[in-house]
This record gives sequence, structure tokens and C-alpha cells, in this order.
Amino acid sequence: MHTPSEFDDIRPFEPDELPAVYERLLVNPQFQAVVHFLYPKIPMEVVARRMRRCKTNMEFQLAFGYPFLKNLIRRASKGCDMDTSEIDNTNCYTFMSNHRDIVLDSAFLDMLLIDKEFLTTCEIAIGDNLLSLPWVLDIVRVNKSFIVKRGLMARERLESSIKLSRYMHYAINEKNENLWIAQREGRSKDSDDRTQKAILKMLSLGSEGTPLENLMKLRIVPLSISYEFDPCDFLKAAEFQAKRDDPNWTKGPMDDIISMQTGIIGYKGHIHYHAAACINDYLEQLKDKEIPTGQMLEQICEHIDRQIHRNYRLYPNNFIAWDELTNSQTHADKYTAEEKREFDTYLQSRVAKVNIPNKDEAFLRERILTMYANPAINHAKAHQKE
Repeated sequence: MHTPSEFDDIRPFEPDELPAVYERLLVNPQFQAVVHFLYPKIPMEVVARRMRRCKTNMEFQLAFGYPFLKNLIRRASKGCDMDTSEIDNTNCYTFMSNHRDIVLDSAFLDMLLIDKEFLTTCEIAIGDNLLSLPWVLDIVRVNKSFIVKRGLMARERLESSIKLSRYMHYAINEKNENLWIAQREGRSKDSDDRTQKAILKMLSLGSEGTPLENLMKLRIVPLSISYEFDPCDFLKAAEFQAKRDDPNWTKGPMDDIISMQTGIIGYKGHIHYHAAACINDYLEQLKDKEIPTGQMLEQICEHIDRQIHRNYRLYPNNFIAWDELTNSQTHADKYTAEEKREFDTYLQSRVAKVNIPNKDEAFLRERILTMYANPAINHAKAHQKE
């Protein structure tokens, strides 16, 4: 099946395009350097042969992405698992998740879907702000990513949103692909995960029918991602201080690259993914209600948020941080004195890693505590509403 040409500038590469892309990548010095870093003991000629044997995008993922991620889990975590008990691995879904790590959130999901014997991995929504290098754009499109265009003027943004939504509807309903999209643009730096209404509005534009009908066609599954440790926590805290001290501060060209590298190689502790039930049953309940579209989208956002919040896996760190923020011992039954000492040592080491002018250690410490406390706070609120 060939994808309609209107999507040529945003879709993943198709199988018949892969050989030319492989050859383009294999002669690129930067790509060669990355391959040498990832596979220092494997000659480039061997990598090239393996690439050329991959006739589809998923074969490429199975040959390169899957074993790399399995090795990464062994080296940089205590393990990674997923609860899929509320969904069916013979169906395709749009996984909408909270967003912690630029690269690994969707990469681990692909690995876990393979482990859970889903029929395919995910096509991944990725912002073009992360794709300034042509070879990086090539590799993500080989890896089943589709492109979200950022920084457009209002009219262009609307046209781009409609095309993006049309592509996602095409991918799930015609190509029978799973999809992954973050619940908001960019990572939630303080881990207070909230779905942006603009994301749902965009998804509702891409097919014939009412906004509600269009959302149902995408079979949205709220997905909770819980890392015990966030390797980028100190970078996020530094960004908070930079923005506090200079409201006009913006990230530099290398900041996202540093975050990607830090997120990939840094220690993550336990990692847990939890897929809630598809929201279509909830959407069905809204069909007969006369609710203005904007208000309806807000209600759906709140439903997705509740599902994500209630399915977090919480760790001692989350409760320690909550108690330290509130100067209490309300949740002391959720951790030991030794776990508290270990987390306080960890926290001190993360603040020490921040290297910025006029470093405000108290502020940085509060920001990191907030990142770890918010999942526990939101989890408790979600269960109170049930």
C-alpha cells in the first residue's frame, strides 16, 4: 500500500524507499560516528549488511532498535514492564501518554508492544524542532516516525494540523498502524501531566464526521509512563531557574541534544508503562449530550488525565518528595529511613550537577522535589474522584 502523496513530507519512509535511505546514511560521517559509539565492536561493513537486509521499517526496528533497547534496559535500569490488561493486542490504538524522555518514551513503547505480541509497533509523532540534521530526519523516518511541524504562522499551523490529523486517521484505519503521541507539546518539566485541548482539537479534524466521531476512529488509549528516576531532572530544574531569572530565555541549539543523550544513557531505576482502556466507551456516553465542542474537549482531556494519573506506578521517591515539599511525614509508611537517606543523597548530587550562573540551590532542590512529588499528588487526586 502506497500512502497518498499529500503526506510525502511528513510520513515515515515506505519499504521501497529504504535502500536509498540506507545508502545515504551509511556514507554520512555523523551517522557513522553514532553507529561506532552504539556498536563499538561491530565493523561498519557488518552494520551495512544488516541494514540492507531489512526490507521493512519494522525489520529495521527488530534488527537494531529492539536489541539496543534491551541492552539499555539491562545497563541503565532495574527493568521495564507494561500492563496491557485493559486493551487487546490484536487491535491498533493511538497511545496518548505523559512525556518524560524525548527519545525513550516512544522507543520503550515499541519494545514493549513487541514483547506483548502486538501486530505492529507504533508510528511516532515527533516535532521537526528536533530534526535539524538531515541524517537525523532520515533515521527517524526509517524508524516509523511522522513529522509534526512547529513554529508556523496561524494559517499555516491550521493547514498543517489538518494534514497531520488526516495522516494519523489514515495510518490507523488504512495502514493498521498503532500511533504514539504525547498528551502535550513538549515534556512536562514538573511532571504535572495535563492533556492539551489543542492536541485533541487537532486529532478531531482529520476525518469526515463530528469531532466526537473522529476521536472515536482513533481509538485513543491513555498511557501512563513511570520512571523511578528521571536522568534529565537536573537539566529540567536548571531550565526552570533560567526561565525564572530571564523571562526571555530560550533553549540553545544543543540543549535538546544534551537532553536526548542524558535521557538515553542516564540511570532510570524501575520503568513501568500502563495502558488504560480505550476511551471510546467514555466518548459514547457523551454522544447524546448537547455540549459545546470546546467544553466537550475539556471534559475528554480531564478523563484522559484521570486515567494517566490513576495508573502511575509510584516509587518511594515520589512519597519522600511529597513529604519533603510539605515538611511532613504523612506518607512515611510508603518508604524506609534508608530509602529517604538514599533519595536525599541522590537529590543533593543532582543539584550539584547543575552548572548555571547565580545557581540557586534551594530553588533547584524545590523544583526537583516537585517533579518527583507531582505523580503521587495527582495519583491520589485521581483515586479520590472515583
